[in-house]
Amino acid sequence: MLARSRLESLLSNFPNLTIGLVGDLFLDRYLDIEPGVEEISIETDLEAYQIDLVRNSPGALGTVMNNLAALGVGRLVPITVIGDDGQAYDLLKELRRLPVDDSYMIQDEHRLTPTYTKPLKQDAGGHWRELNRLDLRTRAPLSVATSKKLYRNLSEALAKCDGLIVLDQINETNWGVVNDQTRQVLDGLTAADPEKLVFVDSRNHLGWFQSGVLKGNRAELLGAIETPDDESLTVEQAAQQLSRRTGRAVYATLGEAGILIARPDGTLSRSPAHPVSGPIDIVGAGDSATSGIVASLLSGASDLEAADIANLVAGITIQQLGTTGTATPQQVFDRHAELTSH
Repeated sequence: MLARSRLESLLSNFPNLTIGLVGDLFLDRYLDIEPGVEEISIETDLEAYQIDLVRNSPGALGTVMNNLAALGVGRLVPITVIGDDGQAYDLLKELRRLPVDDSYMIQDEHRLTPTYTKPLKQDAGGHWRELNRLDLRTRAPLSVATSKKLYRNLSEALAKCDGLIVLDQINETNWGVVNDQTRQVLDGLTAADPEKLVFVDSRNHLGWFQSGVLKGNRAELLGAIETPDDESLTVEQAAQQLSRRTGRAVYATLGEAGILIARPDGTLSRSPAHPVSGPIDIVGAGDSATSGIVASLLSGASDLEAADIANLVAGITIQQLGTTGTATPQQVFDRHAELTSH
C-alpha cells in the first residue's frame, strides 16, 4: 500500500488533467418501479409497472467519465458519435453536470443514441433488483462521412489532451466508434507521439490492438491470444505476450485477486484487492479501475502505484448497489486510512 502522503500528492494533480476518451457513449436510463403499487393492463391482462422515478446517467464511455469526474479530473474530452434524438437530449443534459468539452462529439441524425434502459424493482426483502434490460442502438457501421469526421476529431483532440482512454464497448466487429480504421489511426498517433498515454479497454477485440497500454479481465486477456491448441495458457502468460507485442505494460483486473501488471521485459507485479463487507455490485468496477489507473499514471504514478489506487477506487464503487458507482478523493482517503489502520 502506498503511503498517505504519496496518495495525496498524486490525487492533488487530478484537477490539472485533461483526458480524452474515445468510444461509444451510451445513455443509462434507470426506471424505479414504485413498490406496493399494482395495476393490471386491460389490454394485455399483464401487470403494468408504475414508474416512480426516472434517473438518467452517461453510460459505457460515460461510466468512465463519471468516475473521472468524481475523482476530480479537471477536463474530459469525449470523441464519440451519438444520434440527434430524445435520448441525445437527455444524455447531453447529464453531460453538462460534468467537466466536459463536447467539441469533438458528433451528432448523426441517421443513428440512434445508444441507450440502456434498466427497470429496477424491489424484491420481497426490499432490495432493488434489475429486471431485463432494454437496449437501443444502431446495429450497423458508421457512415463514411461520419467516420472521416471522427478520425479527424480524434487526431485534433489527442493533441490537446494529456492522455487518451479507448473504450471498445460494442461486441460486434466494426459497428461502433472503435473500429478497424480507428485502431489504425490510434497506431499512427501512438507512433508519432510515443510518450502520450493511450490506454485501451476492449471487451471482444483486445487482441486486435497493436499499440497502447492494454487492460482487460481474465477472459478478455485469454481471448486476445490465439492459442486454440493450448488450453493451459495462464492469464500471466497472456498478459506477457500482449505486453511484448505493444511494448507497453498490460493490466489484468482479476477481481478478488487484485490487479496484475505485465511489462515488456517479462516482469510481473500484483496489486492486491482489499476485502469488503456486505453485498456488492460489480457493474462498472472495471471502468472505475480504468479511471484510477489512467488519472494516476498521468499524475506521475508508477504502474504499481496506479494499480493500488485503482483497487482503492474499485473497492468503493462495488459497494454502491443499483447504480454504477463512483469514488471521490475523500472516499479514497477514508478507505486508505481504514485499511492502513489495521
